[in-house]
Amino acid sequence: MPLDSMDIMTFHLQGFYCSQILTLQALEEQGKKNPDLIRSMTALCLGLGCGKVCGALTGGCCVLGLYAGKATAEENADPRLPIMLTEFNDWFEQKFTSLYGGITCADITKDDERLRMDRCPDIVRASFEKVTEILRANGYQLSHTGRQEQSS
Repeated sequence: MPLDSMDIMTFHLQGFYCSQILTLQALEEQGKKNPDLIRSMTALCLGLGCGKVCGALTGGCCVLGLYAGKATAEENADPRLPIMLTEFNDWFEQKFTSLYGGITCADITKDDERLRMDRCPDIVRASFEKVTEILRANGYQLSHTGRQEQSS
């Protein structure tokens, strides 16, 4: 299910920011709730709390890890995870540096609430679409947490 502007605004009106919204949507796709995870994502909000790397970038990387990362001592992370992370990071940097001059929250929003309200929903939506594209290209279904083999 795509993340749309209304979903983003609803989450934002509830007090959530970019990294949390991406994670909330991924969990919703899985039919799960994880308040502890969402609480921990707060540390990524507003550019790590100090205007650094955009929360949509860090949150998108966390969503990739939610599907492809290591969760128990008995399992391994998907060996493709570093490639997926690189693809997402490269896409994000290319797309948003050309639009806003960088990938930090400070570059994108200039610490202006109007710019945040104008720019961030589009960045979150585009980031979720890209993460979804990367996961699907690697054989993942968003509605499942287990690894899905990519068909040839």
